[in-house]
Amino acid sequence: MSAAPPFILIGNAENRRVTLFQDALARQGLPPATVVPWRELLEDPARLTRLPAPEALVRIDAAGESWAVEKALLKRGYAGAVGLGCTVLTPAQVDALEEDHGRILCPRQAHVGFLDVLSELDACFAERPGWRVLQQPRSIADLFDKRVTSRRYASRGIPVPEPLEGVTDVASLRERMEEEDCREVFVKVSCGSSASCLAIFRRRRGRESLLTSVEQASAGWYNSLQVRRIVEPERVEEVLGFLLREGSQVERSILKARLGGDFFDCRVLVVAGEPAFIVVRQSRLPITNLHLGGWRGDLERLQAAVPRNEWEAALESCRQVARLHDCLHVGIDLLFEEYFQGHRIVEANAFGDLLPNLHRDGLSVYEWEIREALSRHGVTSA
Repeated sequence: MSAAPPFILIGNAENRRVTLFQDALARQGLPPATVVPWRELLEDPARLTRLPAPEALVRIDAAGESWAVEKALLKRGYAGAVGLGCTVLTPAQVDALEEDHGRILCPRQAHVGFLDVLSELDACFAERPGWRVLQQPRSIADLFDKRVTSRRYASRGIPVPEPLEGVTDVASLRERMEEEDCREVFVKVSCGSSASCLAIFRRRRGRESLLTSVEQASAGWYNSLQVRRIVEPERVEEVLGFLLREGSQVERSILKARLGGDFFDCRVLVVAGEPAFIVVRQSRLPITNLHLGGWRGDLERLQAAVPRNEWEAALESCRQVARLHDCLHVGIDLLFEEYFQGHRIVEANAFGDLLPNLHRDGLSVYEWEIREALSRHGVTSA
Protein backbone atom coordinates (compact mmCIF):
# COMPACT_ATOMS: atom_id res chain seq x y z
CA MET A 1 0.00 0.00 0.00
CA SER A 2 1.20 3.52 -0.81
CA ALA A 3 1.36 6.28 1.79
CA ALA A 4 -1.77 8.33 2.28
CA PRO A 5 -1.65 11.53 0.19
CA PRO A 6 -2.55 14.77 1.98
CA PHE A 7 -6.03 16.24 1.74
CA ILE A 8 -6.71 19.69 0.31
CA LEU A 9 -10.06 21.10 1.36
CA ILE A 10 -11.73 24.01 -0.44
CA GLY A 11 -14.31 25.46 1.91
CA ASN A 12 -15.16 28.18 4.38
CA ALA A 13 -12.64 27.69 7.16
CA GLU A 14 -15.00 28.80 9.91
CA ASN A 15 -17.85 26.55 8.78
CA ARG A 16 -18.78 23.38 10.64
CA ARG A 17 -18.43 21.39 7.42
CA VAL A 18 -14.71 22.11 7.52
CA THR A 19 -14.25 21.62 11.27
CA LEU A 20 -16.20 18.35 11.24
CA PHE A 21 -14.13 17.05 8.33
CA GLN A 22 -10.90 17.97 10.11
CA ASP A 23 -12.17 16.16 13.22
CA ALA A 24 -12.89 13.09 11.08
CA LEU A 25 -9.35 13.12 9.68
CA ALA A 26 -7.93 13.31 13.21
CA ARG A 27 -10.03 10.35 14.33
CA GLN A 28 -8.60 8.35 11.42
CA GLY A 29 -5.08 9.19 12.53
CA LEU A 30 -4.49 11.44 9.51
CA PRO A 31 -2.96 14.91 9.37
CA PRO A 32 -5.31 17.88 8.95
CA ALA A 33 -6.28 18.97 5.47
CA THR A 34 -4.77 22.09 3.95
CA VAL A 35 -7.76 24.43 3.85
CA VAL A 36 -8.08 26.82 0.93
CA PRO A 37 -10.85 29.27 1.88
CA TRP A 38 -13.35 30.19 -0.80
CA ARG A 39 -12.81 33.86 0.08
CA GLU A 40 -9.10 33.65 -0.72
CA LEU A 41 -9.71 31.60 -3.85
CA LEU A 42 -12.14 34.21 -5.17
CA GLU A 43 -9.61 36.98 -4.54
CA ASP A 44 -6.68 35.01 -5.96
CA PRO A 45 -7.56 32.16 -8.36
CA ALA A 46 -3.89 31.10 -8.51
CA ARG A 47 -3.92 30.33 -4.78
CA LEU A 48 -4.33 26.62 -5.44
CA THR A 49 -1.61 26.34 -8.04
CA ARG A 50 0.99 27.58 -5.58
CA LEU A 51 0.44 24.72 -3.15
CA PRO A 52 3.54 22.51 -3.03
CA ALA A 53 1.80 19.11 -2.89
CA PRO A 54 2.54 17.08 -6.05
CA GLU A 55 -0.10 14.55 -4.97
CA ALA A 56 -3.26 15.21 -2.99
CA LEU A 57 -6.88 14.26 -2.50
CA VAL A 58 -8.95 17.39 -3.15
CA ARG A 59 -12.34 17.86 -1.51
CA ILE A 60 -14.56 20.76 -2.62
CA ASP A 61 -17.14 21.79 -0.04
CA ALA A 62 -20.04 24.24 0.00
CA ALA A 63 -19.39 27.96 -0.45
CA GLY A 64 -22.51 29.00 1.48
CA GLU A 65 -22.98 30.52 4.94
CA SER A 66 -20.32 33.18 4.41
CA TRP A 67 -21.26 36.81 3.84
CA ALA A 68 -17.85 37.66 2.34
CA VAL A 69 -18.08 34.77 -0.12
CA GLU A 70 -21.67 35.60 -1.08
CA LYS A 71 -20.68 39.17 -1.94
CA ALA A 72 -17.66 37.99 -3.92
CA LEU A 73 -19.80 35.56 -5.94
CA LEU A 74 -22.37 38.27 -6.66
CA LYS A 75 -19.68 40.60 -7.98
CA ARG A 76 -18.11 37.79 -10.00
CA GLY A 77 -21.48 36.92 -11.57
CA TYR A 78 -22.67 40.43 -12.43
CA ALA A 79 -21.49 40.62 -16.04
CA GLY A 80 -22.84 37.19 -16.90
CA ALA A 81 -26.21 37.78 -15.22
CA VAL A 82 -26.98 41.02 -17.05
CA GLY A 83 -29.46 40.21 -19.77
CA LEU A 84 -30.74 36.96 -18.22
CA GLY A 85 -33.91 38.63 -16.96
CA CYS A 86 -33.10 37.89 -13.32
CA THR A 87 -32.53 40.41 -10.54
CA VAL A 88 -29.02 41.88 -10.54
CA LEU A 89 -26.87 44.08 -8.33
CA THR A 90 -23.89 46.04 -9.60
CA PRO A 91 -20.55 45.50 -7.84
CA ALA A 92 -20.92 48.94 -6.25
CA GLN A 93 -24.37 48.01 -4.93
CA VAL A 94 -22.97 44.76 -3.53
CA ASP A 95 -20.19 46.64 -1.74
CA ALA A 96 -22.75 48.93 -0.13
CA LEU A 97 -24.78 46.04 1.32
CA GLU A 98 -24.78 45.15 4.98
CA GLU A 99 -25.17 41.56 6.13
CA ASP A 100 -28.84 40.69 6.60
CA HIS A 101 -29.31 37.07 7.63
CA GLY A 102 -31.87 35.21 5.56
CA ARG A 103 -32.11 37.78 2.80
CA ILE A 104 -32.23 36.39 -0.73
CA LEU A 105 -29.82 38.31 -2.94
CA CYS A 106 -29.96 37.64 -6.69
CA PRO A 107 -29.59 33.84 -6.60
CA ARG A 108 -29.03 33.53 -10.35
CA GLN A 109 -26.30 36.18 -10.31
CA ALA A 110 -24.46 34.44 -7.46
CA HIS A 111 -24.83 31.14 -9.31
CA VAL A 112 -23.27 32.60 -12.46
CA GLY A 113 -20.34 33.71 -10.32
CA PHE A 114 -20.04 30.24 -8.81
CA LEU A 115 -19.98 28.64 -12.27
CA ASP A 116 -17.18 31.00 -13.24
CA VAL A 117 -15.10 29.90 -10.24
CA LEU A 118 -15.78 26.22 -10.96
CA SER A 119 -14.47 26.75 -14.49
CA GLU A 120 -11.27 28.22 -13.04
CA LEU A 121 -10.91 25.25 -10.71
CA ASP A 122 -11.31 22.88 -13.63
CA ALA A 123 -8.44 24.59 -15.45
CA CYS A 124 -6.30 24.52 -12.31
CA PHE A 125 -6.82 20.79 -11.77
CA ALA A 126 -5.85 20.08 -15.37
CA GLU A 127 -2.39 21.42 -14.46
CA ARG A 128 -2.11 19.08 -11.47
CA PRO A 129 -2.39 15.50 -12.76
CA GLY A 130 -1.20 14.14 -9.40
CA TRP A 131 -4.25 15.51 -7.60
CA ARG A 132 -7.27 13.24 -7.26
CA VAL A 133 -10.31 15.52 -7.21
CA LEU A 134 -13.13 13.90 -5.26
CA GLN A 135 -15.86 15.99 -6.92
CA GLN A 136 -15.11 17.27 -10.38
CA PRO A 137 -16.14 20.92 -10.92
CA ARG A 138 -18.13 20.07 -14.03
CA SER A 139 -20.19 17.57 -12.05
CA ILE A 140 -20.77 20.12 -9.28
CA ALA A 141 -22.01 22.58 -11.93
CA ASP A 142 -24.48 20.01 -13.26
CA LEU A 143 -25.71 19.16 -9.77
CA PHE A 144 -26.44 22.83 -9.16
CA ASP A 145 -28.97 22.97 -11.99
CA LYS A 146 -32.17 21.05 -11.27
CA ARG A 147 -33.30 21.47 -14.88
CA VAL A 148 -30.18 19.74 -16.18
CA THR A 149 -30.29 16.83 -13.74
CA SER A 150 -34.03 16.19 -14.07
CA ARG A 151 -33.81 15.85 -17.82
CA ARG A 152 -30.61 13.81 -17.72
CA TYR A 153 -32.07 11.32 -15.28
CA ALA A 154 -35.30 11.01 -17.23
CA SER A 155 -33.34 10.33 -20.43
CA ARG A 156 -31.72 7.35 -18.67
CA GLY A 157 -35.05 5.92 -17.53
CA ILE A 158 -34.67 7.05 -13.92
CA PRO A 159 -38.06 8.06 -12.49
CA VAL A 160 -38.32 11.78 -11.68
CA PRO A 161 -41.25 14.16 -11.12
CA GLU A 162 -42.58 15.22 -14.52
CA PRO A 163 -41.36 18.71 -15.52
CA LEU A 164 -43.68 21.24 -17.11
CA GLU A 165 -41.79 22.56 -20.11
CA GLY A 166 -42.17 26.01 -21.64
CA VAL A 167 -42.87 27.92 -18.42
CA THR A 168 -41.35 31.40 -18.63
CA ASP A 169 -43.64 33.50 -16.43
CA VAL A 170 -46.75 33.24 -14.27
CA ALA A 171 -49.14 33.40 -17.21
CA SER A 172 -47.42 30.54 -19.05
CA LEU A 173 -47.34 28.54 -15.81
CA ARG A 174 -51.11 28.76 -15.52
CA GLU A 175 -51.50 27.88 -19.20
CA ARG A 176 -49.30 24.81 -18.91
CA MET A 177 -51.11 23.63 -15.79
CA GLU A 178 -54.41 23.92 -17.65
CA GLU A 179 -53.04 22.02 -20.64
CA GLU A 180 -51.65 19.25 -18.43
CA ASP A 181 -54.73 19.14 -16.16
CA CYS A 182 -52.35 19.74 -13.28
CA ARG A 183 -53.58 21.19 -9.99
CA GLU A 184 -50.34 21.41 -8.04
CA VAL A 185 -46.70 21.98 -8.97
CA PHE A 186 -43.38 22.56 -7.28
CA VAL A 187 -41.60 25.73 -8.44
CA LYS A 188 -37.90 25.60 -7.51
CA VAL A 189 -35.16 28.03 -8.47
CA SER A 190 -32.91 25.60 -10.27
CA CYS A 191 -29.70 26.63 -8.47
CA GLY A 192 -31.25 26.66 -4.98
CA SER A 193 -30.67 24.26 -2.09
CA SER A 194 -32.07 23.50 1.36
CA ALA A 195 -35.59 24.45 0.18
CA SER A 196 -34.33 27.95 -0.57
CA CYS A 197 -36.49 29.69 -3.20
CA LEU A 198 -39.07 26.92 -3.40
CA ALA A 199 -42.87 27.09 -3.48
CA ILE A 200 -45.74 24.66 -3.95
CA PHE A 201 -48.33 26.30 -6.21
CA ARG A 202 -51.88 24.96 -6.01
CA ARG A 203 -54.91 25.81 -8.18
CA ARG A 204 -58.24 24.37 -7.12
CA ARG A 205 -61.80 25.49 -7.76
CA GLY A 206 -60.65 28.82 -9.06
CA ARG A 207 -58.49 29.55 -6.02
CA GLU A 208 -54.73 29.76 -5.93
CA SER A 209 -52.30 29.39 -3.06
CA LEU A 210 -48.59 28.98 -2.35
CA LEU A 211 -46.85 27.01 0.37
CA THR A 212 -43.37 28.45 0.82
CA SER A 213 -40.71 29.76 3.19
CA VAL A 214 -40.08 32.73 0.88
CA GLU A 215 -41.39 36.03 2.20
CA GLN A 216 -41.13 39.63 1.15
CA ALA A 217 -40.27 42.53 3.45
CA SER A 218 -39.56 46.19 2.81
CA ALA A 219 -35.85 45.43 2.29
CA GLY A 220 -36.43 42.59 -0.19
CA TRP A 221 -36.92 38.83 -0.34
CA TYR A 222 -36.11 36.53 2.58
CA ASN A 223 -35.91 32.83 3.34
CA SER A 224 -37.89 32.40 6.52
CA LEU A 225 -37.54 29.44 8.86
CA GLN A 226 -41.32 29.17 8.83
CA VAL A 227 -43.32 27.57 6.02
CA ARG A 228 -46.52 29.54 5.44
CA ARG A 229 -49.45 29.48 3.05
CA ILE A 230 -50.04 32.53 0.85
CA VAL A 231 -53.52 33.06 -0.57
CA GLU A 232 -53.62 36.77 -1.43
CA PRO A 233 -53.66 36.94 -5.28
CA GLU A 234 -51.16 39.78 -5.54
CA ARG A 235 -48.73 38.05 -3.16
CA VAL A 236 -49.02 34.75 -5.06
CA GLU A 237 -48.25 36.62 -8.27
CA GLU A 238 -45.23 38.42 -6.76
CA VAL A 239 -43.59 35.33 -5.28
CA LEU A 240 -44.13 33.18 -8.38
CA GLY A 241 -42.88 35.99 -10.62
CA PHE A 242 -39.70 36.31 -8.59
CA LEU A 243 -38.98 32.56 -8.59
CA LEU A 244 -39.60 32.19 -12.32
CA ARG A 245 -37.43 35.19 -13.23
CA GLU A 246 -34.52 33.57 -11.39
CA GLY A 247 -34.85 30.44 -13.55
CA SER A 248 -36.96 27.67 -12.04
CA GLN A 249 -37.58 23.99 -12.43
CA VAL A 250 -41.35 23.46 -12.50
CA GLU A 251 -42.61 19.94 -11.92
CA ARG A 252 -45.85 18.15 -11.24
CA SER A 253 -46.52 17.39 -7.58
CA ILE A 254 -46.48 13.67 -6.83
CA LEU A 255 -48.90 11.96 -4.45
CA LYS A 256 -46.57 10.70 -1.76
CA ALA A 257 -46.63 7.75 0.58
CA ARG A 258 -47.10 8.60 4.26
CA LEU A 259 -45.24 7.38 7.31
CA GLY A 260 -47.39 7.39 10.43
CA GLY A 261 -49.68 9.85 8.66
CA ASP A 262 -46.82 12.30 8.02
CA PHE A 263 -45.16 13.48 4.85
CA PHE A 264 -41.62 12.19 4.34
CA ASP A 265 -38.82 11.75 1.90
CA CYS A 266 -35.28 10.39 2.16
CA ARG A 267 -31.82 11.82 1.82
CA VAL A 268 -29.74 8.97 0.43
CA LEU A 269 -26.00 9.60 0.52
CA VAL A 270 -24.27 7.50 -2.12
CA VAL A 271 -20.54 7.12 -1.48
CA ALA A 272 -18.25 5.42 -4.01
CA GLY A 273 -21.28 4.23 -5.95
CA GLU A 274 -23.21 2.63 -3.09
CA PRO A 275 -25.97 3.98 -0.82
CA ALA A 276 -24.08 4.40 2.45
CA PHE A 277 -26.34 6.53 4.68
CA ILE A 278 -30.07 7.19 4.61
CA VAL A 279 -31.94 9.84 6.57
CA VAL A 280 -35.73 9.81 6.70
CA ARG A 281 -36.97 13.41 6.70
CA GLN A 282 -40.45 13.48 8.18
CA SER A 283 -42.82 16.42 8.56
CA ARG A 284 -46.44 17.42 8.92
CA LEU A 285 -45.88 19.59 5.85
CA PRO A 286 -44.98 18.51 2.30
CA ILE A 287 -41.72 20.51 2.59
CA THR A 288 -39.71 18.15 4.79
CA ASN A 289 -36.36 19.91 5.32
CA LEU A 290 -35.17 19.54 8.89
CA HIS A 291 -34.49 23.24 9.40
CA LEU A 292 -38.10 23.99 8.42
CA GLY A 293 -39.75 21.94 11.12
CA GLY A 294 -39.03 18.42 9.89
CA TRP A 295 -37.39 15.71 11.95
CA ARG A 296 -35.42 12.53 11.40
CA GLY A 297 -37.82 9.62 11.04
CA ASP A 298 -37.29 5.98 11.90
CA LEU A 299 -35.45 4.24 9.05
CA GLU A 300 -36.28 0.73 10.28
CA ARG A 301 -39.96 1.65 10.43
CA LEU A 302 -39.80 2.89 6.85
CA GLN A 303 -37.99 -0.22 5.62
CA ALA A 304 -40.65 -2.37 7.23
CA ALA A 305 -43.37 -0.42 5.38
CA VAL A 306 -41.82 -0.49 1.91
CA PRO A 307 -42.13 -3.67 -0.18
CA ARG A 308 -38.68 -5.21 -0.56
CA ASN A 309 -38.67 -5.05 -4.37
CA GLU A 310 -39.63 -1.37 -4.30
CA TRP A 311 -36.94 -0.56 -1.74
CA GLU A 312 -34.29 -2.24 -3.89
CA ALA A 313 -35.57 -0.51 -7.03
CA ALA A 314 -35.32 2.88 -5.30
CA LEU A 315 -31.75 2.24 -4.16
CA GLU A 316 -30.81 1.10 -7.66
CA SER A 317 -32.13 4.42 -9.03
CA CYS A 318 -29.86 6.18 -6.54
CA ARG A 319 -26.90 4.16 -7.80
CA GLN A 320 -27.75 5.07 -11.39
CA VAL A 321 -27.89 8.75 -10.49
CA ALA A 322 -24.51 8.61 -8.77
CA ARG A 323 -22.93 6.93 -11.79
CA LEU A 324 -23.85 9.96 -13.91
CA HIS A 325 -21.66 12.29 -11.82
CA ASP A 326 -17.89 12.21 -11.33
CA CYS A 327 -18.15 12.61 -7.56
CA LEU A 328 -17.09 10.45 -4.62
CA HIS A 329 -20.40 11.25 -2.92
CA VAL A 330 -23.80 12.48 -4.06
CA GLY A 331 -26.71 13.36 -1.77
CA ILE A 332 -29.95 12.22 -3.40
CA ASP A 333 -33.49 13.20 -2.42
CA LEU A 334 -35.82 10.24 -2.88
CA LEU A 335 -39.57 10.02 -2.44
CA PHE A 336 -41.94 7.08 -2.50
CA GLU A 337 -45.26 7.38 -4.28
CA GLU A 338 -48.62 6.84 -2.66
CA TYR A 339 -49.01 3.39 -1.08
CA PHE A 340 -45.34 2.74 -1.94
CA GLN A 341 -46.27 1.92 -5.53
CA GLY A 342 -43.25 3.55 -7.13
CA HIS A 343 -40.55 6.09 -6.34
CA ARG A 344 -39.05 9.25 -7.80
CA ILE A 345 -35.64 10.90 -7.62
CA VAL A 346 -36.50 14.47 -6.66
CA GLU A 347 -33.03 15.94 -7.07
CA ALA A 348 -29.35 15.37 -6.29
CA ASN A 349 -26.90 17.48 -4.35
CA ALA A 350 -23.15 18.00 -4.66
CA PHE A 351 -22.82 18.97 -1.00
CA GLY A 352 -25.56 16.82 0.49
CA ASP A 353 -23.36 15.03 3.04
CA LEU A 354 -23.70 17.28 6.10
CA LEU A 355 -25.38 14.59 8.21
CA PRO A 356 -24.07 15.03 11.76
CA ASN A 357 -24.57 12.40 14.47
CA LEU A 358 -25.03 9.68 11.90
CA HIS A 359 -22.80 6.59 12.00
CA ARG A 360 -22.33 3.30 10.20
CA ASP A 361 -20.03 0.55 11.45
CA GLY A 362 -18.66 3.02 13.98
CA LEU A 363 -17.76 5.63 11.35
CA SER A 364 -19.27 9.07 10.88
CA VAL A 365 -20.31 10.22 7.40
CA TYR A 366 -17.05 12.08 6.84
CA GLU A 367 -14.96 9.21 8.21
CA TRP A 368 -16.72 6.85 5.80
CA GLU A 369 -15.99 9.19 2.89
CA ILE A 370 -12.35 9.52 3.94
CA ARG A 371 -11.98 5.75 4.06
CA GLU A 372 -13.50 5.35 0.60
CA ALA A 373 -11.37 8.16 -0.85
CA LEU A 374 -8.21 6.54 0.48
CA SER A 375 -9.33 3.11 -0.68
CA ARG A 376 -9.65 4.41 -4.24
CA HIS A 377 -6.07 5.63 -3.88
CA GLY A 378 -4.88 2.22 -2.65
CA VAL A 379 -4.54 3.27 1.00
CA THR A 380 -6.13 1.69 4.06
CA SER A 381 -6.97 4.25 6.77
CA ALA A 382 -6.60 3.58 10.48
